[in-house]
Amino acid sequence: MSERRILLLDLVDDAELIAEYEAWHAARAVPPAVVRSIRGAHILGMEIYRAGDRLVMVMETDVGFDAAAKAAADAADPDVQAWEALMSRFQRPIPAATPGEKWTPARRIFSLDEQ
Repeated sequence: MSERRILLLDLVDDAELIAEYEAWHAARAVPPAVVRSIRGAHILGMEIYRAGDRLVMVMETDVGFDAAAKAAADAADPDVQAWEALMSRFQRPIPAATPGEKWTPARRIFSLDEQ
């Protein structure tokens, strides 16, 4: 059984930086080591959508996904750390983020299936 997770993040509101950020996320532009790290963490699917400077990540994970373990593995992986350092130039937490939080989890408040 999989679980859908929704996370939010803002971009620096600069058209050139946003275009560069999108270019880094084009098909086959993300470094292979970063993709391997994502897939190796029991993440079955991931998409990022943008509206203005707001990003929405939709992530499908299997039962083996552990956010703390993923964070620890990322912290120990120099390729992922290089990617995160590069991306930090473009990103900023949303206003509702807690201190030190980058991608902020969104809480589901409606489901058509439950209506």
